[in-house]
Amino acid sequence: MATGTAVSLENVRKTYQLAEPVHALDGVTLEIPEGSYTAIMGPSGSGKSTLMNLVGCLDTPTDGTVVVGGQDVGALDDRERTTLRGTTVGFVFQTFNLMPRLTALENVALPQLFQGISRGERTDRARELLERVGLGDRTDHMPNELSGGQRQRVALARALVNDPTIVLADEPSGNLDTETEADVLDLFDEFHDAGTTMLVVTHERHVASRAERIVHLLDGQIERIEELDGSEPRSEPGPAYGSDERIEETGEAGSGPESGSSPGAGGAGSDTESGSDSGPDSPTGADS
Repeated sequence: MATGTAVSLENVRKTYQLAEPVHALDGVTLEIPEGSYTAIMGPSGSGKSTLMNLVGCLDTPTDGTVVVGGQDVGALDDRERTTLRGTTVGFVFQTFNLMPRLTALENVALPQLFQGISRGERTDRARELLERVGLGDRTDHMPNELSGGQRQRVALARALVNDPTIVLADEPSGNLDTETEADVLDLFDEFHDAGTTMLVVTHERHVASRAERIVHLLDGQIERIEELDGSEPRSEPGPAYGSDERIEETGEAGSGPESGSSPGAGGAGSDTESGSDSGPDSPTGADS
């Protein structure tokens, strides 16, 4: 049951100054309640990645207000935004983005290293979450020793390790087969049922149908918000974005005046599973 607001956007615009101004978001107003499950859908260039970057404190709006965890993101400096992002937002990426030379346990514990949490607490919390996602027997495995579904489970555990206000998932099932996808989405349901606020960006209708509502973006504006009643199949692949299927629409919400806005820009995270260790000390083996 939602009790407050996890994220609030008010008349948000994001413009990139390229050869010509690119209006990635154009007058978006949206509230994401605490404990809710929201999906974002839209064609390429609709502003999904830009919205994700703003909610994830990776960028600031050109105009308007973005409030995450009770703080105005645009009023914070880089260090303050980094702190807010580390304590309030958890990320799950399509390409997992695990550190290749760290074990599953060390990958999950890594975000805690930057929060000054002791070695023992880091290890215990990471182990607890790996148990919850069904990988208690894979704690010492490296990413290349895990299947795609197992790596996405590790990524979900990592996203939850700092007990964030909201988890952002960007096409989280894009690299998974149908059966594994259903298992991962079941975990999303489980954590949402436990009170985690979920925001999922997807092109796939059957993934979005797991949510309580779908925010449809088009040309940087909210085209409509669709409230779901739980009647759609929850595990079988269905039409991707662009289907005529609808359940219940609340109409336009938060969109600015109609305009021919240009495609969105930006993206959160790397597109490849790469990286290097953060230093000679592993996340679970050194106090900070």
